[in-house]
Amino acid sequence: MQLRFLLSTFLITAISFTMFFASPSLASNSVQVASIFSFSGEQPDNLGVENGKLANCPQTPNCVSSQSKDINHKIDPLTYNSSSERALGELTTILKEIDNAEIIEEKDNYLYAQFTSNIMGFVDDVEFYLDPQAEVIHVRSASRIGESDLGVNRRRIERIREQLS
Repeated sequence: MQLRFLLSTFLITAISFTMFFASPSLASNSVQVASIFSFSGEQPDNLGVENGKLANCPQTPNCVSSQSKDINHKIDPLTYNSSSERALGELTTILKEIDNAEIIEEKDNYLYAQFTSNIMGFVDDVEFYLDPQAEVIHVRSASRIGESDLGVNRRRIERIREQLS
């Protein structure tokens, strides 16, 4: 309990410092901020597509997946009205335009990107799998550490969906 209190106090202090005392150039440069506070965790070793499936979400609520059967983690896959190649190209363009996103892996039917939060440097792993049989793009967005993401992963995918439409 005492460790939890200390961590909470640290996080509140760090956020307050960054929001109120950081220089404008530091506040506007997410790479610098993320390097000061880095709660990135380890990259999972279960990423990618295996037998047409992305990894399952963990039991924690900080993950969404279009292939999940669990209502708490379930999100609709992305749809497209063009060729699959064009849809994946548009998705790549959308991801490249998002400031805190970095595409790590890009294949014919798969994209893997990491999103880093501006202040604390939390990293989320986001995967996109173009399923040619279903003609959809399956998604999985998961926080590496913590329990709750306050809906960040779900909102991220919904924003991407809006841009792809």
